[in-house]
Amino acid sequence: MVRITLALAAALATFAAQAQQTIKIGMINVLSGQFADAGAQLDNGAKTYMKMHGDTVAGKKIEIIRRDVGGPNPDVAKRHAQELIVRDKVDLLAGFLLTPNALAAGDVSAEAKKFMVVMNAATSIIITKSPYMIRTSVTLPQVMETFGTWAATKAGLKQNYTMVTDYGPGHDAEAAFQRKTSHRNRSTSSSRAARSPRRWGRPLPNAASTSRRPRYSDRARPRPRRR
Repeated sequence: MVRITLALAAALATFAAQAQQTIKIGMINVLSGQFADAGAQLDNGAKTYMKMHGDTVAGKKIEIIRRDVGGPNPDVAKRHAQELIVRDKVDLLAGFLLTPNALAAGDVSAEAKKFMVVMNAATSIIITKSPYMIRTSVTLPQVMETFGTWAATKAGLKQNYTMVTDYGPGHDAEAAFQRKTSHRNRSTSSSRAARSPRRWGRPLPNAASTSRRPRYSDRARPRPRRR
């Protein structure tokens, strides 16, 4: 988190020549819902840095305006980005725990020509959405290619089965992992894309309503009784 905040501090220094005495950062984060714990860690990283090093950069006071999107809600993230720029007059956007939210806000960043810092969302294509965007975390291929290399060489993996969420992050992770395992030892792999519990902000049906009785292909066939 220190690296993230250092990048923010470097970006803020570019605003030193501006007339206003306060630099406003609109932080769009997930502070409620199932991803709230990760969002709190991201937010605490910024708070900790400011507590240790102060809330001024190049003589300008830093003000963070926080907005909660409650999960993977791109429509809400885009609305928050627009309101922060138009109504709150922020100087830059930051945060973005999840890919859908970062992609939605990227369009606003590009249109408004506002600097945007992605502090976590890791799908590789995100920063292509705006020429004013940087990312201070990682991409999923960086992580999964390393894991795939280890699995194929150190763990001796010959066969694998992957299950991923059926949108950007899952596809990115699966492709990188399979690319490295197949390249190293020609291992065979199977995969399945599972819908995210809250894909694009819409909850899935109750699990009980979608359950089914296992077919014989899913379990051992019963042996015929002897007579």
